This record gives sequence, structure tokens and C-alpha cells, in this order.
Amino acid sequence: MPATLVTFADGSAIGDGTVTHVEASSEGVIVVVDTTPFHPVDHTWPDQPGDSGALILGDARVVVAEAVMAAVSDEGDFAVGADIPVKRGAEGWTWLVGHRIDGETPSALVEGAAVRLEVDAVHRAGLSRGHTACHLASLALDLAVADLWRKDPGSDALGTPDFEGRANQSSRIHEDGSVDEYRLGKSLRRAGFDTETFAATLAAREASINARLSEWVAAAATSRVVTEGPTIVDRRRWHCDLPEGEAVILCGGTHVASLADFASISVALDLRDPQLLVMTTTVLPSA
Repeated sequence: MPATLVTFADGSAIGDGTVTHVEASSEGVIVVVDTTPFHPVDHTWPDQPGDSGALILGDARVVVAEAVMAAVSDEGDFAVGADIPVKRGAEGWTWLVGHRIDGETPSALVEGAAVRLEVDAVHRAGLSRGHTACHLASLALDLAVADLWRKDPGSDALGTPDFEGRANQSSRIHEDGSVDEYRLGKSLRRAGFDTETFAATLAAREASINARLSEWVAAAATSRVVTEGPTIVDRRRWHCDLPEGEAVILCGGTHVASLADFASISVALDLRDPQLLVMTTTVLPSA
């Protein structure tokens, strides 16, 4: 079967397609369609949940619980999500978007069937705000701790010392927010980061991040996803025209079209465990 073509990068939430495969898996019935607006959760870096919504087949409306990554090997082995044994885009595999459905599978839902695909637009919009805010918060965090590096750790998308890239160990996006965890261990100190001064000035760093985020929201910068191709494994990059310059980050998720979609973005820093920084990002959408 051919690789799935995706349209979510331009904000699409509705589309038409042809079913190319239906598979009963450990995660439920997975429906693959040749072209889809659904954004799937990535099996290697599951930061943004997959879209939910529905497949419309004649008079039947089939609930999609979540869109997931799927792949089929050249030998015909079909795998879904965490069961995929290779990294995204690996040779010898065809890469697909699977629609994990709830409830009974209509008898007409078979290969070759024409379907209408409808993403839950409210859920998608909340996740897009959460993902854009997550990137903005990480860039503001890098700026807020830039003076704490004694060595060059490499640069982020704004040319700032890349704390995010060096320390982030997990990111979880939800509607209108995210939670990021950063490891502040020996390896980060050896890389030249002053963890003691950071801990002593945590409140000031948090205030600096929030002030920067307030400035960026007020600027109502444009935000967009640029893709190198139409398949699910073609590279996509998030672009945002911030006052400091254009930020470009390799990213497979969905995003808002403008920072005018935010009334505010704020973060809270938690360092109760001195080895682990937890940054919680919260969005207030614009009216």
C-alpha cells in the first residue's frame, strides 16, 4: 500500500479519502486511508496526542479515538504505535497514519471504501495552542538562563545557548498547555551549566520567561508549519516570526496560525527535586 498523504500541516481538519487497509491490532481496529487530515501521535516522541474525530461512511459515523503511526514492512509485517520496531522513516517500511476506531466496525468499512474524515476541531485547536506555547516557552527558557553557561552547548532556533536541547528529557502536550521535564544532573554541569545559581534565582528566571512570553503574545507574530513533502514522514518545520527573529524548529506537530490566538501564555517552574526541573506551560486562549 502507498504511504499515507497528510494535510494537517496547513490546518486542514476535514478531507476525503479511500480506505487502503483495515487491521485488527492489540490497540483495536486500525483503519488506514490514502489521504488524511488526522495528525497521529508519534511512536518515538509522543509529545502531542493524536487527533480524534470520525470517519463518515454513507450513513455510518465511526468514532476515531486517536490517530496513530502505523507502518508495514517490505515483507508485509503491519505494526502500530509502540509495536513499530524501527524509527520513523526507516528504510524497508512504508509509513502510514492509522485511525484507531471505537465501537463496531461497519461491514462496508473495507479496502476501497470512500470515506469522509472529520477531525475534532476543538480538540485539535487546543492541542495546536498547547504545542505552539510549548515551543515558545522553551525558547523563552533558553533566553532566561543564557547567562548560566560557562561552555558553548550549541544554539537554539534563536541563536541562544540551547538549554532545551541539552536538558529536556520529556515533553507532554495537552489542550492549552504542556509539561516539560529537564534533567539537571552531572552531565549538564559538566557541559558547563551553573545549576546552583539557577536554583538560587529560580523565581527571577520564571518572571523573565513570563515577561518574554507576554511580549511575544502582544506582538501577535505569525506561526506556520512548512513541509518538505506530502507524506507522514516528510520533514516538517515550525516557523514563527518573533521580535528577536524567525524561529525555525523541526517539528511534526500542529500549530496555531498566529500568536493572536493567545490571550496569554505563562509558565511555572518547579525544582522541588534539585535534579529535575519541571516547567508547566498554561495557555489562556484569546476570545
